Amino acid sequence: MISRPGAGITIPTMFDMSDWALTEAWGLAGLFLASFLAATLLPGGSEAALFAAVRAYPDQVSTAWALATLGNTLGGMSTYLAGRLMKQYTLPERTHPLLRYGSGALLLSWAPVIGDALCLAAGWLRLPWVACLVWMCVGKAARYIAVIGVERLV
Repeated sequence: MISRPGAGITIPTMFDMSDWALTEAWGLAGLFLASFLAATLLPGGSEAALFAAVRAYPDQVSTAWALATLGNTLGGMSTYLAGRLMKQYTLPERTHPLLRYGSGALLLSWAPVIGDALCLAAGWLRLPWVACLVWMCVGKAARYIAVIGVERLV
């Protein structure tokens, strides 16, 4: 809220930092967006955003973890969809590890550089989307638990 001295007028503002709930909602929404974008082909990371959110809102750890996991998984699935839309060529089975290990390889979808490539390749190879979604979510959730654990130690 902004008050003008002597005017007796209080004007509500959208970015009032004294309103804890609004600030927390924006912070968690930003965490979701950062997590989503970090899992697409765009460069970026979401660990710092989660670290900052947990530090700023210690009572919202489980919410922050869930939003980061959801955003990052949906971002990974958007990369999977991009791969699915690409023209497919026939490959010998031994040439691609995803053909050998299947959707379980997406446990590593959180890893820098190779994670996005794994998600894209999984879509391109037409691996079952439900299995990809599950393995991707498990890997990303575990990584965020580790990030929260590190934040607690610091």
